[in-house]
Amino acid sequence: MSTQPDDVLLEVKGLRTHFTTDTGEVRAVNGADLTLRRGRTLCVVGESGCGKSVTARSILQLVERPGRVVGGQVLLHRRGPGGAAETVDLAALGPRDRRIRQVRGRDIAMVFQEPMASLSLVHRVGNQIGEAIRVHNRVSRAEARRRSVELLGRVGIPAPERIVDAYPFQLSGGMRQRVMIAMALSCEPELLIADEPTTALDVTTQAQILDLLADLQDSRGMAMLFITHDMGVVAEIADDVAVMYLGSVVEQGAVDGVFHAPRHPYTRALLESVPRMGAPRRERLPAIRGSVPDPAHQPSGCVFRDRCDHAMPGRCDTTVPPPVSLADGRRVRCLLYGGDAPAGHADPADPAHQFRPDPAGASARRADEEAADAD
Repeated sequence: MSTQPDDVLLEVKGLRTHFTTDTGEVRAVNGADLTLRRGRTLCVVGESGCGKSVTARSILQLVERPGRVVGGQVLLHRRGPGGAAETVDLAALGPRDRRIRQVRGRDIAMVFQEPMASLSLVHRVGNQIGEAIRVHNRVSRAEARRRSVELLGRVGIPAPERIVDAYPFQLSGGMRQRVMIAMALSCEPELLIADEPTTALDVTTQAQILDLLADLQDSRGMAMLFITHDMGVVAEIADDVAVMYLGSVVEQGAVDGVFHAPRHPYTRALLESVPRMGAPRRERLPAIRGSVPDPAHQPSGCVFRDRCDHAMPGRCDTTVPPPVSLADGRRVRCLLYGGDAPAGHADPADPAHQFRPDPAGASARRADEEAADAD
């Protein structure tokens, strides 16, 4: 008997997706954990190369060779035939399994980052949306076309009766992304995965797409998994936030808590590197030193230790941080919260505790940077 809360729609537990290459095995997703609740938006953030997109594709078994899901669970809690509740482990299904093909589009739909790479250039827009409808519904071609026109209108495309017969290359980037959204919503999924859907769009069109997704979510009551690296977008649309680093989730919690009191050093560093209105003109913008390590040659212990101001020598380089549940419902992977922190560190159970930059380390780095600028 399932014991998860009724509002939990999707659980990702210890997901591992690897790519076998000539230079070694790339652990693109290395034990990721996510919890997505019905009707809420979970934003997944992190630098490029942290495994966000591969995680999303792994949920739907869309990872291309030589990649494959090698471990973990992706538990979808849905309504089965007759309305009975059932749990399906998507990670246990093959990429071409009939059951995963039934989930794609009907229960979970995905909007990809670049619509020109996802839409067929030699098929009309209406035919592509109509095909998605007919895969999961026994309707005629005429009915599928009628629904396609209706969907194009609902996502804000003008003259949908004309656009339904257009080819993707005849449309602008914003209109192509709206077509992708219409296709994703064609079978009214419970979960919409949006993989950086506004990255290639201008600021005005980006705002329109975000407003559209928010309106559609409110009207349909669906959950949304939104992948982005833009903290401004996260602040605008997220209910919950998951911060990924090198294939694992290092912090997850409600957006207000994560933004106002980040617990993991990486989350703190991401937020501090965002430009702020009203900052002093000549103030140096903090940056995370170094870069994301090669997933094929990950460092021992905590994978963020070489870039962390709070790294503890002899501990962070030997011990992999386990996930720790905090009192405010947040989950963090950091030894400062695992009960292993040495004496002298702040008590992580203290509600007033927040990470603060190490004065000695930060001052030393600033002095080095200023000396380099002077030279």
